Parts: sequence; structure tokens; C-alpha cells
Amino acid sequence: MHANTTTLTPAPTAPGVVFTDETLRKAATLAGERYRPVWTGASGEESSGEAVARHLEATAELLDKGGWIRTYDYSSDWTKGTDAADEDSMTVKDMLKSLLRMARDSVGTDPRRTLRTALRHVGEGSPHGDTDTDTVACKVLDLLIKAHTGSSDARAVPWSERLHRTHADINTLLAAGARFARTYGPTASGC
Repeated sequence: MHANTTTLTPAPTAPGVVFTDETLRKAATLAGERYRPVWTGASGEESSGEAVARHLEATAELLDKGGWIRTYDYSSDWTKGTDAADEDSMTVKDMLKSLLRMARDSVGTDPRRTLRTALRHVGEGSPHGDTDTDTVACKVLDLLIKAHTGSSDARAVPWSERLHRTHADINTLLAAGARFARTYGPTASGC
């Protein structure tokens, strides 16, 4: 585990954040006012509400399995430094071992993910999403946070990184996003 990282506390049974049906209706109004279609990803193709809902639910499952972390502490990587020995003093085998060890250390072993990382991972290597549903899921979550806060500049990822945010809050947002997608998203047309 990285030094200087936030440790998880058990998620409370009742989250501090509530996304009401009124919030979802406000988000639907905001979606209708957007210049670019909410449900269209970077491929130019539309994602169904059901596909986006599955992506959001898979994100919640991934965070429940590996753990949620508010933010990564990349500054700890700067303090590690590298401990590579001079190549003249090493055999090729020793150099390869050293390089593999450095690569393993730089990747890390912390299974926890931020909201953004979990959304992306579901889109990259999961049967529950792709890069389009990732893009649309982010738009949906942004709309919910705009409707929830009343701020036209609000975004879900910075909201998720606030110091007081909890894993339960993130799961509540993801569940509201899935509910919104199923209620207001387009029906499947080959998605």
C-alpha cells in the first residue's frame, strides 16, 4: 500500500448523499438542454440507457471488490526514487531482475480505485462496458451532480474527490446514475 493514502472505513449503512427522483428529473432537463447528445460516445454511436446502467453497476461492483480510494497520492512515487545499480557492476541477469522489480514497484499493488479509474477500467477490460459507455456514464454522472448541487460547472469526479466523500456516497451516485440511465436513456437499438 502506498504511504500517505486514505484508508477505507466501512461504508455506513445510510449514505450521507441522497439523489431523489426530483434530482433525476432536473438532470433529464439538463440533458435535453445540452448542445452535444448525452447518449452518444466518441465513436459517434448512441449507447442505450441499459448499456450505460450496466456500466455504472459494474463500476460499483468493481469498487466494492477492490475498494474505493478518494484520490491517489502520486507524490509518494516521487519520494521512492530509483535504486538502479551501475550497469558495469551487474550481470545481465541482475539488471533484468532489477528492472523487473522497479517496474513492479512503479505499478503498485493497491487494488483500490478512484471513481474515474473504476469507470475507465470497466470500459477497457470488462464485458459490461466499452469506451463509449464510459464516456456516456461520465456525462450522466456529471448531469446528476449538476442537478444535485445546482452548479452548472459541477463535475462528478471532483465531487467524488472531496475530503468528506465516502464509499457509500460514490455507490449512491452510481446507483442513481444507473436509475437515471434506465429511466431517461434511449432504448437499445443494437447496442
